[in-house]
Amino acid sequence: MQTPFIVPRIAIGDGLVLRPWHIGDLPLVREAAEDSYIPLVSTVPSPYIHDEGVAFIARQEERALSRTGYPFVMAEAKGDRGLGTIGLWPNASDAGRASVGYWVAGSARGRGIAAMALRAVSSWALRDLGFERVELYVEPWNAASRKTAVTAGFTYEGLLRSWQAVGGERRDMVAYSRVATDLADIPE
Repeated sequence: MQTPFIVPRIAIGDGLVLRPWHIGDLPLVREAAEDSYIPLVSTVPSPYIHDEGVAFIARQEERALSRTGYPFVMAEAKGDRGLGTIGLWPNASDAGRASVGYWVAGSARGRGIAAMALRAVSSWALRDLGFERVELYVEPWNAASRKTAVTAGFTYEGLLRSWQAVGGERRDMVAYSRVATDLADIPE
């Protein structure tokens, strides 16, 4: 049996941390389930049902145990309230590459939380885990996530036509990446 991934606690500044999921994050899952977009691009259950919320959190824990990814909660350091999530997903066919995805609950948007988390997770992946490339895919219309990518040090790479299913239909995505050599060029 392989050792499970360890999801560390990482301070990301401004009184915020990244940490593993726990059952106390059910209010975050509930808020995300009520969002019109988050359930389309994630496995957040909608409508929210308590047992499905518990199962969602259990799936996050299982992802680390099964070595499929590192799911983090973006949380306030004081009080531990969950604000969103970010996950790092190693590519099964290319050990040097991983993708990242995130969402922020509506009540926490507009504070730059996603950019801080994206920079921290990608730096951790490139520096500490030894990945050479971290990829991010965003729908072309999503100006906030596109700005987040650039703010976090990611480089725009281009349009990927019909790249991903979202809400049951194929959608275009724009690709961004951050690579190991970027760390020397961008101050942390």
